[in-house]
Amino acid sequence: MSRHWLMKSEPEEFSIDDLERVGTEPWSGVRNYQARNYMRDGMRIGDGILFYHSNCAEPGIVGLAEVRSEAYPDPSQFQRRSDYYDPASTPEAPRWLLVDVGFRRKLARTITLAELKDRDELGDFALTRRGNRLSVLPVTRTQWDFILALEKPRRGR
Repeated sequence: MSRHWLMKSEPEEFSIDDLERVGTEPWSGVRNYQARNYMRDGMRIGDGILFYHSNCAEPGIVGLAEVRSEAYPDPSQFQRRSDYYDPASTPEAPRWLLVDVGFRRKLARTITLAELKDRDELGDFALTRRGNRLSVLPVTRTQWDFILALEKPRRGR
């Protein structure tokens, strides 16, 4: 049974265009235990990902991706010059994991955070929950289907 996720990235750091260009990218630098646990315990190869641009002029869902690997140790935690270096983490006992993320497609339009906040149909959607700042979030099948239906606006009769 495939699951669905939302993963946030700042477009100036790594955008949907960057993912399209490289095809597959290790999702490194996650330094939140709950987000790590979602990757470690929940994600499986083939799971769908809503690719979300955060901390930008128009935050929103901009594309689709998929999980392309099981979780494995994030090498940046061992690199002293990395912004994501963790001196308490060792190769024998890595603290931080990542998954490889693969490009599927760009959306026809950005589905904005403001638009998502206005949709009661999404129920208790983790992205719009007050105070939620996680970079990796679960998405239910119902939420996934509803969000993708928003991509193409309905035409009048």
